[in-house]
Parts: sequence; C-alpha cells; structure tokens
Amino acid sequence: MAQRFQMPKLGLTMEEGTILQWLVEDETDVVAGQAVLLIETDKVETEVEASSSGVLKQLGEVDEAYPCGTLIGWFLEQGETPPVTQQPEPNKERPSKSTDSPTSTSVKAAGPVRSQDEPGRVLASPSAKRRARELGIDLATITGSGPRGRIINNDVEAAAANPTATSGSSTRSGSQTLATFAARNLADLIGIELDEIEPAGPDRRVSRLDVIHHIQALLTPTTNEPPKSELAAPTQTPTEVIPMTGMRGTIARRMHQSLQEMAQLTITMEVEMTAVVEDRETRKSENEPPGYTDYVIAATAAALHQHPYVNSQITGEGLALLPVAHVGMAVALDQGLIVPVIRNTNSLDLGELAGETKRLALAAREGKLKLEELEGGTFAVTALGMYGVDSFTPVINPPNTAILGVGRLRETATWQNESVGGVTALTLSLSWDHRAFDGAPAALFLQTVKQKLEEWESGPL
Repeated sequence: MAQRFQMPKLGLTMEEGTILQWLVEDETDVVAGQAVLLIETDKVETEVEASSSGVLKQLGEVDEAYPCGTLIGWFLEQGETPPVTQQPEPNKERPSKSTDSPTSTSVKAAGPVRSQDEPGRVLASPSAKRRARELGIDLATITGSGPRGRIINNDVEAAAANPTATSGSSTRSGSQTLATFAARNLADLIGIELDEIEPAGPDRRVSRLDVIHHIQALLTPTTNEPPKSELAAPTQTPTEVIPMTGMRGTIARRMHQSLQEMAQLTITMEVEMTAVVEDRETRKSENEPPGYTDYVIAATAAALHQHPYVNSQITGEGLALLPVAHVGMAVALDQGLIVPVIRNTNSLDLGELAGETKRLALAAREGKLKLEELEGGTFAVTALGMYGVDSFTPVINPPNTAILGVGRLRETATWQNESVGGVTALTLSLSWDHRAFDGAPAALFLQTVKQKLEEWESGPL
C-alpha cells in the first residue's frame, strides 16, 4: 500500500524546507531510516530519512521550497502506481530558487544547455552558488551540466580551473540594460524590470545597491521631504559585496531583533581560575582534558538552577521560568556563528560535558549538525578569549534573557598580606534583558558562577 512522504517538520520554528539533493535515484527501493534527501532550512542543511520502506517515487524538485507537511514523494510496493503523480506546489510566499517566471519557456536539449531560461536568471544548486561566491566567479559565464542546464558544483570547479573559458563579463546576452550579476539576481527575485532603475555609478551599470534604493523608493510614502535611505552607499568601489543571505542573513536578522526588542545591559566580573587550573592539571592524564570553557559552562548550568529567573524567556503571558537548563555554546564558522545546544547541561559530569561540546563543535564545523541540536537553548555561553579578548558585550540570543561571554585566561597581580602575588584569572561578561530582571539579581547570578569556579574541587558546588 502506498505511503506518503512529506516534507518533515524538524523543529518548532521550521515552516518550510528547500530540497537540495535527492540522495537516491528516482524509483529506488529504500528502507525506513535510510537517508534519502538533503534539505535546507533557515538554520541548517540536514539529511532526511525515509519514513517507510518501498520504492521511492520522487515528486519534489531540487531547489524548490515546500511547506512542512507537503507531499514530496510516495513509498510504493513493486509494480504499484502512485495515487498522485502531479508535482507538489512549492511555497508561493517567496520566489523559489529555480522557479521560472511566467514569461519563460522550457528549454529542451540533448546535452548540456545554457543555465538561463531568460535574461537575468541563472539556475544553480546552492552549493554551486556558495562555491562561486568563494571563488569570485560569475555564474552567468558558466554552462551548466545538471538537469535543465542547472549549474552544479563541478561546473564551478571546472570554470575556476580554466578561467579563460569564461568571458568574465557581468553583462548578459539578450538584455540591453547593463547590470551586475547580483543586481540581476535581486531584481529577478523581487520581480522588478532593470530598465526601470537609474544607475548611480559612473559606468552606468545597475548595481545591487541601485536595486535596493529603487525598492526603498517604491515602499517609502510620498512626503514633502526627500526619502532617507537606511542603507548608505559605499564611499569607495567595493572589492566584493557579500550577500546578507543564508546563515549570515539569519544572524543579522536575529541580532537586530534582539537589540531592538530587549533592554540589554552588560556587567563584568573577574574570576580567579587557580582551582580550575589545578583541577585541569590533574586531568591531563586523560586523553584530552576539558577546556576552560567547559568549566565555565558547567558552573553556569549549576548557577542557572539556583537562579531560575536567568533561565527564562519572555512570552506574551510574561516571564517564563524554565525548569531545565539547556546551555548553548557559540561556535565560530567561516560563514558566521552557530549555537548548538547541550541538552540537560546540569545533569552531565565534566567529562561528559566536555565530550558533548567537542562533538557539537566538530559537527558544526563539518556542517553535520541536526536541526534539533540547534533548538531549545535556554541560555548561551560565548568565548572570545582564544583571540586575546579580555571582556566584550555579547548579544542575547532571543527568546532567551541572558548570555555569558568568556574572556582570555591571563596572569594578574594581587596584593595579599602586604605583598604582591600572582593569580590566573579571566573576565566574565553577562548581558541580560533588563525587562526580565534587574541589575542586582544579574550580579548575584554572576557571583554564583564566580564562586563555583573559584571553589572548584571535583565539580561546581
């Protein structure tokens, strides 16, 4: 009997998924639990397993975005016909990466074809687009070898290895308007004709910034005063313009939202780490001793259970005090910052916690984090000490109400018993939402973390 294969909902905030790649051929016999699909959400790329066994009839198309629950395939018995064979409807609320415009016509060819269905549109896989940005290659100069002429990663690598095979021009045949590749993509995404836009540059080429200014002018109500653009034009010709999309775009939106919606303040406190340093020395017989940030995370998790107002989130009903601390740890990647979550942090001993932080950090850098490993955090710890930073102002990750920053481990002088001594110390920086609690409770929480680190024996008190 045919079983439905739907776009999964992998987290509370997931609304849609974009199909990046089918990992098996169409009408392949698969078993339940086998990875058959690679999708992209607004947070992560993740593999999707088959929910049933049988012959997988694929309906969803690569590079299309589908709302959660949309039928994207069938699991069939041998010789069975799928009850529904038409293609599912992708999400119409935003333009799809590979959706042709109503005026475009389909292109059929026996071999590789030009990956443009119309002027201003290039069909390319997400990995090919990322690699092209990294290498500084204009996708418009590449001939795609994928389905329907779509540019794939191998096409970009081939173009990089043989640069003379590409024209290097940013203009496209079939269009009389001179425009950069980024400008054409943005105009095509929004549905704006390039010939309606007045270029500001001396070369009379429409830039992405020109498109943005044109859109803002259309959205700004007409007044007696000239419209004020929120985006200033660059004072020089940039060497590169990096799109604020994907992970970088998500970070930008969330951090801007955080600073707009919260009353954020930061306090700092110096912590003597002598007891922690001594404990770590005794653990060096282990394969790999815990990192200093692991100690801070352990002390923080214990403090959160003593100060539940810090382990909280602001909701429409008020301040929600959460019973269990799931501490997120910030991991820096080339393309941005990601915060995997250590579940039930306070229930782990230091060795287990260190193993989990190492596993999550490695998975983050290899792009193998699962969506559930990025959701549900109630507090976050972020460290910049490895870059020589003493203290800084971390920005809260909404909907949480606080975040802890960790500075560098350093030697500092102290005055004890009328003599100068030296201790190992670091600075903790706590940012908190003043709507949720005040400065005194914030200081008490930070004092608790300090006490647990300074009086460390076998673990936080």
